[in-house]
Amino acid sequence: MHIKMKFIAVATFFIGTGAAFAQTAGTWMVRVGATQISPHVSSGCLSAPDYNDGPGGCTRADVSSDTQLSGGVTYMYTDHISFDVPLSLPFKHKIIGAGSLTGAGDMAEVKSLPATIFLQYRFMEANAKFRPYVGLGATYAYFYDETGSGKLTATTNPGGPPTTLSVDSKWGVTAQLGATISLNDKWFIDMHYTKSNLSTTTHFSTGQHLDIALDPASVGVEVGYKF
Repeated sequence: MHIKMKFIAVATFFIGTGAAFAQTAGTWMVRVGATQISPHVSSGCLSAPDYNDGPGGCTRADVSSDTQLSGGVTYMYTDHISFDVPLSLPFKHKIIGAGSLTGAGDMAEVKSLPATIFLQYRFMEANAKFRPYVGLGATYAYFYDETGSGKLTATTNPGGPPTTLSVDSKWGVTAQLGATISLNDKWFIDMHYTKSNLSTTTHFSTGQHLDIALDPASVGVEVGYKF
């Protein structure tokens, strides 16, 4: 009888905890953690004149990944429909030589600040301890603080003044897959994966340009609080 009462008490605790955590209409959730963005690059060729159009092909580029402190705010519009705005510190990406410049190293550096708003659908009941969700959002990728290296100048304007560059900020579409796991009546863990359809153009002070599809994927883990 004593064991049975303990079992009932434990079961009641978890049921009560799940109910208290309910992601019902009107609920706000905030979170903080880390997110890594990894561009899946498909680069065009540097426009003419391309001084490195040799056996390795034309001059192309690759873009490095970066991890930053991230978070976000979620509002439950209904028990299953929510709006989510991710937040983060700026991401810093290196533009790396590819194609005929494979192995040349870093050509430039750029910071990005993606701004996205998601419309989400959350599965399971509102009081489920594990609640997966999917989302679709519009992303504005803002690029700034572009800085070229000596290798970039040697490639695009050998013997001339340092080459500067600018990267066009662009809109894209982002798909999202994630889940929340409740820890108690207020705290939870949020895990998410996104994939964006995003292309941009880099312009150089030499008059050359480079078209590139970034199509970044991101993965993040964050701790959240519900109120």
